[in-house]
Amino acid sequence: MPTNTYQVKGMHCASCSAMIEKTFKKVGGVNSAEVNYGTETAKISFDPQKTSPQALSRQIEPLGYSLVMPTAADMSMSDEEHAGHLGLKQSKKEKLAEIAAMRTKIISAIPLTLVSLFIMAWDILAQFKTVNPPTASLEEFFHYLLPIMATYMLLVVGQPYLLGFYRFLRYGKANMDTLIGLGTATAYLYSFSLSAFAEPLRPYINVDQTYYDVTIIVIAFITLGKYLEARAKIKTGNAIEKLLNLQTKTALVIRDGQELEIPINQVSHGDIIVIKPGARLPVDGLVADGSSFVDESMVTGEPMPIEKNAGDAVVAGTINTTGSFTFTATKVGAETLLAHIINMVEAAQGSRAPIQALADKISAVFVPIVLALAVLALAIWLLSAPTLGLAIALSYGLTSFVGILVIACPCALGLATPTAIIVGVGKGAREGILIKDAATLEKLHQVNIVVVDKTGTITKGKPELVRLENFSRLPDEKIISILAALESKSEHPIAYAVAEYAKAKNIPAETVSGFAVIKGKGLKALVGQTEYFAGNIKLLADLGLSFDSNKIAAETSQGKTPIMLASATEVIGLVMVADAIKPEAFAAVNDLHRLGIRTVMLTGDHQNTALAIAQEVGIDEVVAEVLPDDKLKKIKELQDQGRIVAMAGDGINDAPALAQADIGIAMGTGTDVAIETAGITLLHGDISKLVKAIRLSKFTMRGIKQNLFWAFIYNIIGIPLAGGLFYPIFGWLLNPVFAGLAMAFSSVSVVSNSLRLKAKKL
Repeated sequence: MPTNTYQVKGMHCASCSAMIEKTFKKVGGVNSAEVNYGTETAKISFDPQKTSPQALSRQIEPLGYSLVMPTAADMSMSDEEHAGHLGLKQSKKEKLAEIAAMRTKIISAIPLTLVSLFIMAWDILAQFKTVNPPTASLEEFFHYLLPIMATYMLLVVGQPYLLGFYRFLRYGKANMDTLIGLGTATAYLYSFSLSAFAEPLRPYINVDQTYYDVTIIVIAFITLGKYLEARAKIKTGNAIEKLLNLQTKTALVIRDGQELEIPINQVSHGDIIVIKPGARLPVDGLVADGSSFVDESMVTGEPMPIEKNAGDAVVAGTINTTGSFTFTATKVGAETLLAHIINMVEAAQGSRAPIQALADKISAVFVPIVLALAVLALAIWLLSAPTLGLAIALSYGLTSFVGILVIACPCALGLATPTAIIVGVGKGAREGILIKDAATLEKLHQVNIVVVDKTGTITKGKPELVRLENFSRLPDEKIISILAALESKSEHPIAYAVAEYAKAKNIPAETVSGFAVIKGKGLKALVGQTEYFAGNIKLLADLGLSFDSNKIAAETSQGKTPIMLASATEVIGLVMVADAIKPEAFAAVNDLHRLGIRTVMLTGDHQNTALAIAQEVGIDEVVAEVLPDDKLKKIKELQDQGRIVAMAGDGINDAPALAQADIGIAMGTGTDVAIETAGITLLHGDISKLVKAIRLSKFTMRGIKQNLFWAFIYNIIGIPLAGGLFYPIFGWLLNPVFAGLAMAFSSVSVVSNSLRLKAKKL
């Protein structure tokens, strides 16, 4: 069955997500449904023969929700595979419109709220004889003014809450809006009844004790809280928006000898694309002609522009800085690295972390339990009427009933985990750390041993010239120039290392003639009038030249390869070629040790080579000369010891071990198989990002635990306080106005705490 993700319109709380999820799971043809309040998305697996997205949307529309579908116009601009992203953009527009409408309501509610607060404060101060009570004429004015203001607040500003109450009565489905609607409507109707029937009721209850101010101020506080929460939630998900904005709409291609600007979805494999200074690259490819420096920071997290020459790979979304060049399109549409990153980030932000399970279970039954507690509190207060008197018991009972409904915070519980995950995954993406799902991010903070492959993880994965020794009077540059000239005729990987070194040092190669390969030993050629030889020690022996092999024995035992340069009469010099250690490897291993994490190197390379590299970077344990199956067995062995294992690698041979490890970490420069198998991908193959990923996990989990703590504390303390549990002991009874303020603050504080992660330095 296909699995698709849709934006959900109309979600207001964690109870909404539970309600929608239950509704979808009851639909025939739906295999699974996962609704996330943090991202406001629904991930649904369904049989297209039995149901459709439109049919699913119709199932939840009576409850006030709907699935966002991409329009036909939008679909023509992109591949079908990007429908989810189009839905995200549409939902963002609708969310901004919703926020603007809420802002308008809040602006209209502010004067009414201030007036109500002023009247409430005057009454309280008058009771303590701090100020004189209002005059009879003012009392009468307030008597008519407050109902008018409360009516506007309930029917206009509080319309969503009344609709929530209405849907509860009609469909039996309750969410946070139901609680607020029931509470404020109860306060309003009770107060209106006292105002309308004051004289008949006066002998029985205190008709002067109305709750219009509760209706006005609670709705204002709750709406303000939802407005601030919505604004903050928009900020948590801006990583996806930034990535989507990296996608260009058009590309400049060469067809039939002419430059044509075409829509991005019309670019094909093999197209030659022209990139001018300041332009953003539309697809992935290989540079065909020209050179430039390309800013890849938004994709890889690397701040410095990277030089690109003919044959170098370039990726969509990056920005050309100075020069112009053309490149051949190799990956288009959903194949590009940028599309892959967007899909991974979006999927990870929408996934659930295991730690969220408890909050989800509580959120699913939260509203019915709160309704039951509110009714119970009212009943208990009414039962105390013979002791307290009907007027007091009814007043306290109503205060507790409304207070419990208003202070309950299902949103804080629902937001605690997903908002932190959204921010954490987005921050990781900006740092070049791609996280596959929330469970991976959660598990990573528990890792206590990191296993690394050598080639491509600790080392660069390609031979480099690492040392030059000069035995002649020739300058070092001349030796490199001669070697580069000789090796330029060879197809051996070691020859490539010499040529790349000369290119990096801007040393031009000499002109050669009479090139010949000496099988198994090296090669020779003429440079000017002199014949030069490049090869191994056997070649020197054939030439009758002596050389003390002990000088390089230690290095050759570590896997380094010597290239000797000689003439017919003397040994001129030598260079050592090896798979060089990545510059950041030592610092990364040192940082892992600081985090209390043990390191192990698994490699198929020779023991001496592996030991030398491990010693240089500070790795704790080395297991060399292993096959892929041996790597897998070592991971299992460590897990049997109770270790939480992260494995970092980049090759096909690493895929089984990456899959077995608790956390598989693929280097972004590695194979597609390794990247698909791993739970985390480090772009640019930078091993130092592994440390950042672990720190990111620790920061995110700390934020989640803080959020859950405060969400539970709000409810554990707030609901009993509002219900009057502390009244017999301390005489405390929470005014519903302060309950509304606390409820509004709870969601805002949880989202704000998650947003703090953005400022954390990894």
